[in-house]
Amino acid sequence: MSVWINGRLAASLDSRDRGLQYGDGLFETMRVRGGAVRLLDLHLERLLEGCRRLLIDPPDPLRLRREIERAASRRAAAVLKLIVTRGVGPRGYRPSGRERCTRILSLAPLQHRGAADAPVTVRICQMRLGHNERLAGLKTLNRLESVLARSEWRDAKVREGLLRDGDDTIVCGTMSNLFLRRGDVLVTPLLDRCGVAGVMRRWVLGASGRLGLDAIERRVRLDELWDADEVFMTNAVAGVMSVAEVRHGARRLRLGPARAASQLRAALELL
Repeated sequence: MSVWINGRLAASLDSRDRGLQYGDGLFETMRVRGGAVRLLDLHLERLLEGCRRLLIDPPDPLRLRREIERAASRRAAAVLKLIVTRGVGPRGYRPSGRERCTRILSLAPLQHRGAADAPVTVRICQMRLGHNERLAGLKTLNRLESVLARSEWRDAKVREGLLRDGDDTIVCGTMSNLFLRRGDVLVTPLLDRCGVAGVMRRWVLGASGRLGLDAIERRVRLDELWDADEVFMTNAVAGVMSVAEVRHGARRLRLGPARAASQLRAALELL
């Protein structure tokens, strides 16, 4: 794996960096295909919006884009991760206001986990997401809820875990977003209280109308999974993952053909 810090190949980070000390920053995980980042504009838009909401002085967009494109060009297929922290600062939670953001890019080989269109198994996690409207939707460095949720299982057949909040509504996966289809209506959980608003989620919401689907964001109850015609998960690296089975304790839900997911994967291949 290759790592660049502030545009230079490096292997170490200042221990005073607020990203390390307090998780004070954001990140983007991007899919490299053909030596270029898929949906790069959406990734950069989300990052800059996150910096605005966290009051982080953002990196120069043109410089950052050049660094990303240069790193991505080194491999035909890879995962490129970008971390932006508030930067090095004095001790204490309160930023001094003089910090300069740190940019960390890492390029890693793409790990293949079967065919791209192979349906996956997901489970319902015991871990619950806490509400925090100020941070809702952001992909911050604070991912302990996902870490604890992902620690709940070791069965290699289970690809992802679904997380609920304290109101028992489904929010998202540990690393992905959820979609349910009934007929021509596509539903995804509203992310105004918690959860991460994924770049691939945003792309699906924009592309659904061209496929004749009416996309809706709202609260989703667990029982709705059992009434869905189709369930799929999305993230920037894996794309669109059809769900074949949902496990909830001893209960098993097996789902039928993945019509919408197949159409979306075909549209994604054209990007």
